[in-house]
Amino acid sequence: VQLQASGGGLVQAGGSLRPSCAASGGTAYNMGWFRQAPGKEREFVAAISWNGASLDYSDSVKGRFTISRDFAKNTAYLQMSGLKPEDTAIYTCAGSRVFNRRNYDYWGQGTQVTVSS
Repeated sequence: VQLQASGGGLVQAGGSLRPSCAASGGTAYNMGWFRQAPGKEREFVAAISWNGASLDYSDSVKGRFTISRDFAKNTAYLQMSGLKPEDTAIYTCAGSRVFNRRNYDYWGQGTQVTVSS
């Protein structure tokens, strides 16, 4: 399975972005988004189950971010609204056989999200 993330960028505080993660070589994986800010460890952001029935969010993004997937396009999305400067990080998507927050089998490259104050 190969994952390709895109859609990051520079936005002002309060703005929105929608990174996407296109998967190839496999389907029916649980998908997750993670982020890593400079000098910090990578942290879980959101996850969606293989059938879209289960969603999970970290407390820091709950109510502001929405994870979704398009089965026809084999793509997962992370709609980010109400962005804050502390959301600045490299965002990476990942795929897992198990719906969880930590153990993922496949990783894509990251996309930079920068939020200016």
